[in-house]
Amino acid sequence: MSTISDIALLRVNYLRGPNIWTYRPVLEVWLDLGELEELPSNKLPGFTERLVAMLPGLSEHHCGVGEVGGFLQRLDGGTWAGHILEHVVIELLNLAGMPTGFGQTRSTSQTGVYRMVFRARDEQVARKALTLGHRLLMSVINRAPFDLPPAVAELRQCIDDCYLGPSTACIVTAATDRGIPHIRLNDGNLVQLGHGARQRRIWTAESEFTSAIAEGIASDKDLTKTLLKACGVPVPDGQVADSPEHAWELAQDIGLPVVVKPSNANHGRGVTLDLTRQEDIEAAWRLADPEGREVLVERYIRGEEHRLLVVGNKVVAAARGEVVAVTGNGISTVAELIESQVNTDPRRGIEEEFPLETIQVHKDGAVQLELKRQGLSPEAVPGAGQTVVIQRNGNVAIDCTDEVHAEVAATAVLAARVVGLDIAGIDMVAQDISSPLHEQGGAIVEVNAGPGLLMHLKPAEGVPRPVGQAIADHLFPQTDNGRIPIVGVAGSEHTHTIARLIAWLVHLGGTSVGLACRDGLYLDNRRVDTGNNAVWASGHRLMMNRSILAAVIENGADLVLRDGLAYDRCRVGVVTDLSGAERLGEFDITESDQLVKVLRTQVDVVLSDGTAVLNAADERIADMARLCDGDVTLYAVDGQLPAMVQHRSEGGRTVSWRQGRLMLANGPSESPLALSDTVCAWCDQPEWPTRLAVIMPAVAAALAMDISQDLIAVGIETFAWSATSSQRVVVSAV
Repeated sequence: MSTISDIALLRVNYLRGPNIWTYRPVLEVWLDLGELEELPSNKLPGFTERLVAMLPGLSEHHCGVGEVGGFLQRLDGGTWAGHILEHVVIELLNLAGMPTGFGQTRSTSQTGVYRMVFRARDEQVARKALTLGHRLLMSVINRAPFDLPPAVAELRQCIDDCYLGPSTACIVTAATDRGIPHIRLNDGNLVQLGHGARQRRIWTAESEFTSAIAEGIASDKDLTKTLLKACGVPVPDGQVADSPEHAWELAQDIGLPVVVKPSNANHGRGVTLDLTRQEDIEAAWRLADPEGREVLVERYIRGEEHRLLVVGNKVVAAARGEVVAVTGNGISTVAELIESQVNTDPRRGIEEEFPLETIQVHKDGAVQLELKRQGLSPEAVPGAGQTVVIQRNGNVAIDCTDEVHAEVAATAVLAARVVGLDIAGIDMVAQDISSPLHEQGGAIVEVNAGPGLLMHLKPAEGVPRPVGQAIADHLFPQTDNGRIPIVGVAGSEHTHTIARLIAWLVHLGGTSVGLACRDGLYLDNRRVDTGNNAVWASGHRLMMNRSILAAVIENGADLVLRDGLAYDRCRVGVVTDLSGAERLGEFDITESDQLVKVLRTQVDVVLSDGTAVLNAADERIADMARLCDGDVTLYAVDGQLPAMVQHRSEGGRTVSWRQGRLMLANGPSESPLALSDTVCAWCDQPEWPTRLAVIMPAVAAALAMDISQDLIAVGIETFAWSATSSQRVVVSAV
């Protein structure tokens, strides 16, 4: 069989917000199948068998059949290569540890050309998965070799490089579960939770309430200990050692055994415990010195190492450490025993997702020092049954949250408050965490800012703890979802003017409002940037602006198709018209009926306590009411349209025009908006039909934003109908 030419990737576009496919970001790919248009899967001899042998997990895909094995049924019955590529990419993401359940493939008006999408949390990861999936599929089709494990490893590495770390991700997930939106602010773990003035920021397990002073104190272990001791918190006696010889002198004064550690290191680096001999103490000083500014010598506290996580004024999780040891067999070296007995533990790995680190004996000076204290080296061969201690610290992974004594928890909370941290990892040594520290000689040995959460999310033993939820609840009280009111205006006719009028009315109500539309980016009626066809970027900037309490954003059909919405949900969603299809040929749209699926996106994202404002003069738009999770307000010049009459009969709100008056109805109750004589005089002007088309949806949106009728009437009269008549461009700091 001759080689089949590659599927052509005509266009690859990342939809960053809610779109015609789903609420979440997706990668949309336009495909030209070429000769494969005539070769569905059942016409490629042996293809299904080769593909499933390469990716056996495909047998679990439901596909449109709705049951396990559904995709295999589609393969056997004959399905096209675009659909197959969708499932190959999804399975690669599954194998790489980024489960993805959503994907769709649809034909276009051009024979052989399809649109394929799949869920994509990160654009770079999605593009990498597409590239590898494309290569894999063509290899299977053409019976060419493809090495799957390196491809999965490459994709997994991309995920590790691009996606949020586990601590940050668990907080974001908990916030999402509460309906709190998020925006990633850099390529790392700086994340904004909430929008506008209601936002909070996190950086891994640090919040915007974590002060630089507190973090600086926590990084200085000697200063931390001094402050804690002054407040009655039990800490081990200790001093700073200037040299190995000084360390030995201090150890004798403090009393053996001792601990030697750097003053400002993390993750147990450079820490050596239970030292009694001069040569070991001096060697431990040399090990600790490169890891911090100073080296501390402290009294050794007998007991087990514990990590208590304090959030706000509460201990929300606790974990206990374990000593790592191997057992000799009289044949293997210590290094070999570590590989076979320790590093095979599935909890260990070099990536951040693992709660315990892989032990690299030849690179870890602390391990080598521990072995030397036992008269061993990595190359030594312990006798059969001989126990060799490898690590005494840094292995905190056994959940003990339910065992923590109330007095111990109170001491941990006090330690965090003394340092000034709102989120803290308290390292404590105690023989029994269920008893008060003073009864057992226990002590707090460190207070850490930005503590790792993985030990509590994936404990080696015990129950995972909802630490992400605890941090989200700390940042946002239960009544606060971090959202500001957002008004989205979708359509093409006069939508920029409608958006400006709505923003003006909200502004008059005393709320600091941002506006993004084709006329530009506005802050409280000041134009701070011109439009330049970058409405999505402007809207996104508003979501990050800490000064605004509300936002109004214009959403043309092209924006929805090219970028998705700039926000996940909104308080008010306005849909004005279905015109402009003739300008959307690049998206395979030629008829207004096709725009229903596009602009319904604006209605789909209305919150359950929000309102959709729909133009009842177009039955297709009025019919979108059934898609709205919240309330619906219909508007039209003719208040007697069937949709308007029925909506009022069902208790709905409408806005219409009758006998020179703007009529506001709420169910059977109807009253006119008291417009000024100036506005009423506009009725005789040629531009009145256009102005009325702007006023009606704007009034409906303003009412949904709880703007008073009197203020609405004043706002209509004082509104600057020209975008440049009263606004000027200023330097922006948005």
